[in-house]
Amino acid sequence: MIKRKSLLAGALGAALFAAPAFVVSLVATGASIAQEAMKLPVDAEPLIAATARGDVPFRIEIADEPGERSMGLMFRKDLADDQGMLFVFEQTQPVGFWMKNTPLPLDLVFIGPDGKVLDVLPGTPFSEAVIAPDQPARFVLELKAGTAARSGIADGVRLRHRAITAAAGNPG
Repeated sequence: MIKRKSLLAGALGAALFAAPAFVVSLVATGASIAQEAMKLPVDAEPLIAATARGDVPFRIEIADEPGERSMGLMFRKDLADDQGMLFVFEQTQPVGFWMKNTPLPLDLVFIGPDGKVLDVLPGTPFSEAVIAPDQPARFVLELKAGTAARSGIADGVRLRHRAITAAAGNPG
């Protein structure tokens, strides 16, 4: 009987020791998972910027769900010059972004419900300052810093994509 209690006590002691280590392991693993960049599928249709220099295509990921919009390009370490992320909101509304956990400098292109650029603002890596245009927006396109200027994207330029066209029927 004493031997059985001793084995039980030993097993219980091992379990109590192992359980916290397991929990710490899960927490540590969860923390590293949370710091992975979200990569959405690149949409089959390019977004087209109709600039004075001509049409400029961009391969885009579409963030149209709240979780996707809140994560955005956080933790992303690279982005091609012709690639971006289009944030689609349910309605035209005041929007603000920050660059927390975002190591890439970005151009934030704020877009109205008609697809016209309202403003292009810079995003500084890791900044927690709010980046917001003076007027409500329906979409935001994030591009690598400097891409908007090099491509001719400025206030008033029209951007075309099926996600923008679909929302035009529901300007919000």
